[in-house]
Amino acid sequence: MSERVVIYDTTLRDGAQTEGILFSTEDKLDILRELDSFGIDFIECGWPGANPTDDEFFSKVKNVKLNKSKLVAFGSTRRYGVKPEDDENLKALVQSPAEWCCIFGKSWDFQVKEALNIGLDENLDLVEDSVRFLVKSGKHVIFDAEHFFDGYKSDRKYALNVLRAAESGGAEWLVLCDTNGGSLPSEISESVEDALLTVDVPLGIHCHNDSDMATACSLAAVDSGCSMVQGTINGLGERCGNANLCTVIPNLVYKTGFETSEMDLTKLTSLSKSIGELVNIPPRPDMPYVGETAFTHKGGMHISAMTKNSRTYEHIDPSLVGNSRKILVSDMAGKASIIEKLRELGLECGDDTPDIAKKIKEMESKGYQFEGADASFELLVKRLRGEMKSKFTVEGFKILIDNRLGDMDTEASIKVLDSEGELEQTAADGNGPVNALDKALRKSLLKFFPEINEMKLSDYKVRTLDEKSATAAGVRVLIRSTDGKRSWTTVGVSENVVEASLIALVDALEYKLMIGENK
Repeated sequence: MSERVVIYDTTLRDGAQTEGILFSTEDKLDILRELDSFGIDFIECGWPGANPTDDEFFSKVKNVKLNKSKLVAFGSTRRYGVKPEDDENLKALVQSPAEWCCIFGKSWDFQVKEALNIGLDENLDLVEDSVRFLVKSGKHVIFDAEHFFDGYKSDRKYALNVLRAAESGGAEWLVLCDTNGGSLPSEISESVEDALLTVDVPLGIHCHNDSDMATACSLAAVDSGCSMVQGTINGLGERCGNANLCTVIPNLVYKTGFETSEMDLTKLTSLSKSIGELVNIPPRPDMPYVGETAFTHKGGMHISAMTKNSRTYEHIDPSLVGNSRKILVSDMAGKASIIEKLRELGLECGDDTPDIAKKIKEMESKGYQFEGADASFELLVKRLRGEMKSKFTVEGFKILIDNRLGDMDTEASIKVLDSEGELEQTAADGNGPVNALDKALRKSLLKFFPEINEMKLSDYKVRTLDEKSATAAGVRVLIRSTDGKRSWTTVGVSENVVEASLIALVDALEYKLMIGENK
């Protein structure tokens, strides 16, 4: 196929309705620039006049030069009983700097009667009048037929008449919306094919994910004749979200052969992560194409086959979407898994692979997991091979917790020996025992290794190994550290959470010293 599909992003409008998201004006401007840089065709930026943030955004966006994308302002049809030229919503759209406007109107007879409480013909007038007013004001108009598929099932003729009204008013695109997200792909296809026979302007599709069908329905709509897909990055949106453009776009390009604008899909994973960071909602790790685990392999037989040909267990090359393959080392690991992991980390593959696999299985039987702790795995391999000698040893530590009048003070003292046998004993206060121990350990090592001042702990996770044992259960601690240039994760296991934390902390510091030597 060679038909071109237009991509329309509504992260800044529909995505803003996601629970927990509250965009600032600067957030919206940053996301706008990211989407434009990627090459999205249309970017729906908000609703002029709806709230102070959107008003400020449309005021500031005048100074933003878009290189690839068209700016879209969102709104609705006029209010019943109000002329288009007197409607505040439509006037705000006309005054906005966006050349394109997208307005929605009711296409489900039930909604017209129950939500608007007006006659069906009166709703048709709202649609046509509103579109015509915007067109006469110099705007290009996209019409979103809200609840179109529910309307089509309820009253086919009326739903199609709403499309005719928008076309008569001068709309350049008619977008069919599965607003409640309850339609199946087969229903979408039938409705789209019928709509194509009814109007002459191009059709678009806007799906919500309430039935986990948004991507499938969007692809079915395109296959049936729609030439625009609306959605959001990472599937953000109200309730269960919108169609996920991070899934829809690569499916269109790599699976169906449709053309899109000149988007560099090797930047898709970084776009997903960047938007996730800006909205403070990390992308799901298992998200297709762009998720951290999308190309992660754990089973020994899978990995063995992968080393021969990656197509055995990967539907595309992860680099096509800017992602990468990840090999997990676990108690399922065989020789092939270890070899592939060593290669991934840039380590030599030797005759000791079976010994490494045996040690991994032994440690994981005690609760260790190296799947997310590459730094601890690398240290383990180098220690087994005698390639690395510990630069310091923790001789002992004490934790003192003092609770007076509701104020809890924590102090940790620690004894550390460097590789030359020199002893350093220090103490530090902290916000809890682990924080105090971390501070005391760093403080004692600064004398020997000032470079550890560059690193900091960025994440700390504790997992109970046997919930049935309650407070006596062993724990696994994962610590993520960074020095501003790179980050690494280490693991520790013990029946004592402080000791497990210390094991992970020591590995984190050892790893920092090791990579400093290898510069």
